[in-house]
Amino acid sequence: MRERARSAEDKAQRAEDLLRAAESVAIALGGVRFVTIAAVTERAGLHRTGVRRYYANKEELLLALAERGWAQWRDAVTATVGGRTGLGPEQVAAALADTLSPLSVFCDLLSHVAMHLEGDVDIERARAYKSNAFAAADGIVAELDRASSMSADRLQNLLAAAISLAAALWQASHPTPTLAALYEQVPDWGHAALDFEPRLRLLVRATAVGLCHP
Repeated sequence: MRERARSAEDKAQRAEDLLRAAESVAIALGGVRFVTIAAVTERAGLHRTGVRRYYANKEELLLALAERGWAQWRDAVTATVGGRTGLGPEQVAAALADTLSPLSVFCDLLSHVAMHLEGDVDIERARAYKSNAFAAADGIVAELDRASSMSADRLQNLLAAAISLAAALWQASHPTPTLAALYEQVPDWGHAALDFEPRLRLLVRATAVGLCHP
């Protein structure tokens, strides 16, 4: 087991190590629904009780991971459209979908955040998450507003659609072991296990074009 972190820098690094461990466990096991504190601390090389110094419970840990995902998405969009101007709706849609789809754990978390994570932490932690998530979303809209021909209002609606689509499509395209076995038995039902990335790209593009040509 690793020694207890003492300095502020060491504590910040330990908190980040736990987030990386949680992300790694989610990827390895097929989704955040399978993440446990025991698996995270084992992967991070910490005693199980050590996580309490950084996150009060699993829900707070996963909410922090979602918060980190918002920042990663904002940074990816900024890097993708930086220096570009005059982007049309299809190009904006591609910038959103192509930067969101690689963030697999974040897409998975979007459903869990709405369903229970925000409600299972104390109000100050929920406030911090909302503040940081909205700040990241506003940053994405501001960057696309600068780089594209779409209005800020349309961009906000497109961002909301992209988030909702990513959350739903990720869950459909990553069935539980039970559902995966069921789809093998009844292939006609397997259409529910969609190809995540191409379907997300298609539907975000259709939404962007629709918003600009109602």
